[in-house]
Amino acid sequence: MNLKSLKEIPPWDWPENAAGLILETLKDVTAKVSQKLLAADLAGEIVVMNDEIAKTLSQIVSDQSQPIELRASAAISLGPGLEEAGIRGFDDEVDVALSENTVRSIRRSLRKVFFEASAPKEVRRRVLEASVRFPEGWHQGAVRGICASDDEEWRLTAVFCMRYIKGFESQILEALESKNQGIRYEAVRAAGEWELTSAWPHIAALLGTPDTEKDLILAAIEAAPVICPEKAADYLDDLADSKDEDISEAALDALLEMDHEASWDEDGEGFDEDIEEDEEDPL
Repeated sequence: MNLKSLKEIPPWDWPENAAGLILETLKDVTAKVSQKLLAADLAGEIVVMNDEIAKTLSQIVSDQSQPIELRASAAISLGPGLEEAGIRGFDDEVDVALSENTVRSIRRSLRKVFFEASAPKEVRRRVLEASVRFPEGWHQGAVRGICASDDEEWRLTAVFCMRYIKGFESQILEALESKNQGIRYEAVRAAGEWELTSAWPHIAALLGTPDTEKDLILAAIEAAPVICPEKAADYLDDLADSKDEDISEAALDALLEMDHEASWDEDGEGFDEDIEEDEEDPL
């Protein structure tokens, strides 16, 4: 088993020595940059994330002698571990990939790199994108600072971050009208995350336009049920008949999720017993 083999199979099927192989490559000073890039990318999978891998990635991010692309990739791979820790916390009964001390150290290190004026833009962008997955007080100001940038890459990062940081509703709505497809995509995802009902006209336009780019329409399908469930179903019904399997499957999944939510009691205490007994298994 080698890194290329790991790349070709789902993470949940990786062998027990996968984490060790990834860590060994990251630490190998003789390894080719291409191999380290692959290892850094694989390290972002939560199934192999642990304190030692996270610390090694963090060291790479901070090391100015490392290639920019490798530092940026290492930063991005820290995101899933930080997000899991932010969501699940550090209760003794909760099993998370990273310890509290490691997370605290990584957050401090990423903040330092972001505010280093000499750090390459690509590294600073990826550092911010990773660190916002466990939000801190300084993120609000950082995102506001880059949101007004004339640099589209920085604006793209800003809108990505808005999915994780509160208080940017007006900026998300503005980004939905961007001519930059990447920015629009991140804006759609952010609108869905914060359930912005005022974004519905934009989402409906994406769902109802036949030539909408595939990634945008998939993001819109995911966002529609939480933004405007009472109007989303008609669009999703039509898209469920799409000849594109990915679009059709996404629309069907969204419809099933809406049916699932609707089957709960209004007080949120559980399934309505009558509905549950009468419903057939959709599978």
